[in-house]
Amino acid sequence: MAVIRMDNIGIVVDDLDAAVAFFVELGLELEGTGAVEGEWVDRTIGLDGAQCDIAMLRAPGGVGIELSRFRSPSALRVDPGPPNQTGYLRAMFQVDDIDDTVARLRPYGAELVDQVVQYESAYRLCYVRGPEGVLIALAEPLG
Repeated sequence: MAVIRMDNIGIVVDDLDAAVAFFVELGLELEGTGAVEGEWVDRTIGLDGAQCDIAMLRAPGGVGIELSRFRSPSALRVDPGPPNQTGYLRAMFQVDDIDDTVARLRPYGAELVDQVVQYESAYRLCYVRGPEGVLIALAEPLG
């Protein structure tokens, strides 16, 4: 038995439109939107009466992101933790111009966690918080 591929990462948000706009500006393609509910959803995620709006996005040649907005039960709001918190940390995206990418994402709620840094002669790197505190990393290859 082997993994065939990693299909997507799921992120729960309150403002689905803002999150979609952020990831589309980053360069992901919106594959589709829809709503899910019913017994199969309840039994899959372990919540009774789940009603969820979803948007599926895909990075060029890569993994997808499933954004979910729960209509029922309401999503639980927790403050984003520091980068050393256990659990989901971030998704990393390779970009061709990190400064341009950060500038384009700012109107969509992006904030640098600290600063853009250079790792040896290989990459320029940064962490960015997007809508609702979603943490992503950006990597620009050098040379």
